[in-house]
Order: sequence, then C-alpha cells, then structure tokens
Amino acid sequence: MRWRDVKHNKIAPAPSAKEVCKNADIFKRAKAFLVDMFMINMPILYIAVYLILGGREAFQQNPLAIFACTMLFGLIVSVFLSVSAQTPGYRAYDIKLVDAKSGEKTGFFRCFWRFLCFILSGSIVVGLFVCFFRKDGKNLHDLLSRTVVIDVKK
Repeated sequence: MRWRDVKHNKIAPAPSAKEVCKNADIFKRAKAFLVDMFMINMPILYIAVYLILGGREAFQQNPLAIFACTMLFGLIVSVFLSVSAQTPGYRAYDIKLVDAKSGEKTGFFRCFWRFLCFILSGSIVVGLFVCFFRKDGKNLHDLLSRTVVIDVKK
C-alpha cells in the first residue's frame, strides 16, 4: 500500500466492526431461543419438578417454584450473554448480543433487564411482533434494553 493512494482516497479505509455487522434474522433468533430453552431451562425444570418438588402437580400448584425457575433461567442466560455475548443457542446459530450504540458486549444488569423486558413483551404478545413492523427487526425488549442481536462473521 502506497501512501499516495491512501492520501488521495484511492484505497478505502477498512470498515469498522459496527458497519460490518448486520442484524440477525428473527427466525435465527427464535431457533436460538428454542435451543436455549432445551439446553438451559429444561434441566432446571426437571430438577425442580422431579427432584425437589416430587411431581408435576406439586410444581403446577406452586407459583413460587415457577417464578424461581424462570428467574434462574434468566440469571443463567444473563451470565452467558454478559461473559461471551452468546448463549449456547446463539453460538449454534452464529449470532451475538451487543450494545446498539457501541457494538460491544453488554453487562450483566443490562442483559438481565433485557430478560425482564422479554417477559413483559411476551406477556403482552404485541411486543414480540414489533420486529415484523420495523426495518431493523428489533423486538420491544431489544428497544427497551438498547441492544441488538447481530450475525457473527467468521
């Protein structure tokens, strides 16, 4: 590379990481969520239902156990996302959760806030369908937590 080419803008500068990344497809994110449910949430539910409470009926009648399992799943997912920006499902589909402005991985509390916003979005159902009406494909929980799920380029 010659200095003259760089000086006269004949060679384009390398694009930044934020420009290279593109938002992940909603169907990739849904499949990654299903993988996470089976790999993280199912063992939690199995241990709670059969080893701690002794059966399905006891679990269904205990709202504290349901709440505890949901929060434990949220904590584990938040740890995964804050440490490596990927859960097992995100890793399987080559996607990553990053901050919407900086493009860097997010902290634990923002990841947990995103999980709580996901619960809110799922409870009002409309929040999960926001992505189909936006060009960037963000859901309500992504908008509230200022995060974005991107494809990882290898």
